[in-house]
Amino acid sequence: MFRIQTLNNISVRGLERLPRDGYEVASELARPDAILVRSADLHAFAFPESVLAVARAGAGTNNIPVAQLSKRGIPVLNAPGANANAVKELVVAALFLAARNVCQAWGFVRGLAGDAAAIEHAVEGGKKRFVGYELPGRTLGVIGLGAIGVEVANAAHALGMKVLGYDPQITVQRAWQLSSGVEQALSVDDLFARADLVTLHVPLVESTRALVGGPRLRLMKKGAAVLNFARAGIVDEADVLAALDQGRLSAYVCDFPTPAIKDHPKVVALPHLGASTGEAEENCAVMVVETLKDYLENGNLRHSVNFPEAVLPRIPGTYRLAIANQNVPNMVGQISTALAAASLNIADLLNKSRGEVAYTLIDTDAPVPAPILAQVRAIHGVLSARDLSA
Repeated sequence: MFRIQTLNNISVRGLERLPRDGYEVASELARPDAILVRSADLHAFAFPESVLAVARAGAGTNNIPVAQLSKRGIPVLNAPGANANAVKELVVAALFLAARNVCQAWGFVRGLAGDAAAIEHAVEGGKKRFVGYELPGRTLGVIGLGAIGVEVANAAHALGMKVLGYDPQITVQRAWQLSSGVEQALSVDDLFARADLVTLHVPLVESTRALVGGPRLRLMKKGAAVLNFARAGIVDEADVLAALDQGRLSAYVCDFPTPAIKDHPKVVALPHLGASTGEAEENCAVMVVETLKDYLENGNLRHSVNFPEAVLPRIPGTYRLAIANQNVPNMVGQISTALAAASLNIADLLNKSRGEVAYTLIDTDAPVPAPILAQVRAIHGVLSARDLSA
C-alpha cells in the first residue's frame, strides 16, 4: 500500500489511475510515500523521512526545493508537454493581441459614452490609433524548443510567419517534431536582431534570468514585440518598460502581472492563464500520476528534473533493487560486491547518472535479505535504496 499526500486539488481523472487496493490518497497523511502537488510552495515544507518522490502536476518546479530533495535521493517528477497545447493556444492568441492592438482597442471602446451616433463618430475618429499589422511574412523568434516551443513554432509557421528557433539543447525527439520550415538562429542575439516578435519558452534558471534585457532589446527592430509565457524573471521588467516608453517595443504580452507593468498602455498582462484549461489540468495529472506510479512500483524514472531517465523492463521471476547515490566512482562495484557476498546473481542492471546524482536498477535472481539491503544502504554515498520485490 502506497500513501500519496496531495497538497492541491488534483484532477480526478489523474487520481483514478491509482488503484484503490494499492494506494491511499489524502490531503492529510502520516508518513506519506509521495507528495503530489500543483502550485503549493514547498520551500518551507517539512518533508517526512518516508517520502520517496515529489510529483508536480505541471511542468515548472520553481515551487519545489529540488536541490534539497536531490541530496536526500528523492526524485522530483513533472509533466513536461502535458499542457503544451494549452500554452500554445494562448501564445498564438497573444500574437494577434500584439499585432492588432486588440486589448487597447477594446479598452478604448469600453470607455466610450453617448448615443449610437456619438459612439460611431468616436470610433471612426479613434480607430487610427490602433492600426496593427498582419502576421504572414513577419518573423517570429522562438527561444526554447521544448514541447511548448515546438508547438508554437509549428503553429506560427502554419500561419504564414517566418520562424526562427534557438535551442542549443534541443532533443532528437523535439527536432523530429519541428517543422522543416523553421530556421535555426545562430545565437540568441541573432534571433533578437532578425525577429519582429520574440516568444520565450525556457525555464527560469540562473543562465536565463534577465535573458531579455536592455542589450538584446536594443538589437530588435523598432516596433517589435516580446511575448513571455514562460517565467517572469526571464525578462528584465525595467528594461522592457524603458523600451516600450522609447517606442523601440510596440508591445509586451505576458502571463505575469506586477504593479509596475499591469497598467502600462502597451502591456497586456494576463493572470497566469498559460495552462489554465480543464484539459491541461487533466493531462498533467494523468501524466504525472502514471510516472509516479511506475516509479513507486517498478523504480522506473521518467520525467524527473533532478534524476536521470532510467527505465528497465521487469523480468518475470526476478527481484528488484532501486538505488539512488552520489555520482562517484565505484558505487556500482561496491553494491555488486555486497550482492555477490550473499550469493545473489544479477539478472539485469541499469546505471544512469545526471550531474551529481546517479540511479541504479538491479534485478537479482533471488530475494535480497534484509541485512544485505541494510549493507547497501550503509555504503558511503548511497542516498536511498528500495527493495521492490514485493
